[in-house]
Amino acid sequence: MSLRLSAHMTIMQNAAQRASKRLLRDFNEVEQLQVSVKGPGDFVSQADIRAEQTLRDDLNKARPGYSFLLEESGASGSDNWTWRWVVDPLDGTSNFLHGIPHWAISIALEHRLPDGSSELAAGLVYSPTVDEMFWAEKGAGAYLNSRRLRVSGRRDLREAIFATGIPFAAVAARHRLAFARTLGVLMPQVAGIRRFGAASLDLAWTAAGRYDGFWEFGLKPWDIAAGLLIVREAGGYATDPQGGDPRDSGDVVAANPHLHVVLREAAANGLAAGEARAS
Repeated sequence: MSLRLSAHMTIMQNAAQRASKRLLRDFNEVEQLQVSVKGPGDFVSQADIRAEQTLRDDLNKARPGYSFLLEESGASGSDNWTWRWVVDPLDGTSNFLHGIPHWAISIALEHRLPDGSSELAAGLVYSPTVDEMFWAEKGAGAYLNSRRLRVSGRRDLREAIFATGIPFAAVAARHRLAFARTLGVLMPQVAGIRRFGAASLDLAWTAAGRYDGFWEFGLKPWDIAAGLLIVREAGGYATDPQGGDPRDSGDVVAANPHLHVVLREAAANGLAAGEARAS
């Protein structure tokens, strides 16, 4: 039985699937892509830009009054928005450009509340190469295609597999130091640590129970907004190392309820050590 999607989720899924068709064509011809350098280890391709434009056009056509926060072109629309799309058209660009089939489209929808804060109303992470659509709406659960998702139930660190993002050259020194400290503490205690290069998919896989947890420092809202909601709706916790909102700090700790406290403590200690050594 197919699930009945809300109007917002129908718009999001249709937009992601349409953008994915061109991305898949470009991925199959990755050697011919035009690439410009944004910074050390951080590339933007014509595929990125085309996918973002497709997503922007489709989302704007369906909801013309909504604002945007996009990876490539930044914020647009009213500053006093009530609804805002947060979009990463191609998360895992380096994987894409190297022919590694692990990348995703990430779309989140934020709703501004009367007190001025915002909540995540809907989130989608689509992996076109394997046709896996991770999605969630606030209060309605998380799904992979039509299957309900739950985070893992593991309690023992010795059985846990965590995901992370290894900092590259352009990352701030304090985050590189924080990562090294956190990795050094966790690595001897767990079954394994993975680095696949797409934060949105790391969060989605945590929601699906493939990973028991994920941490990374210095991320952008478009990297994480959709995945945060998917983890929470799958029964997991997704905060920053101090227990706050990762959209504010860019530092993320997501895990099942049994392991979140341990992972959060390790990340918080790592950040404190990184700040101390970098100062």
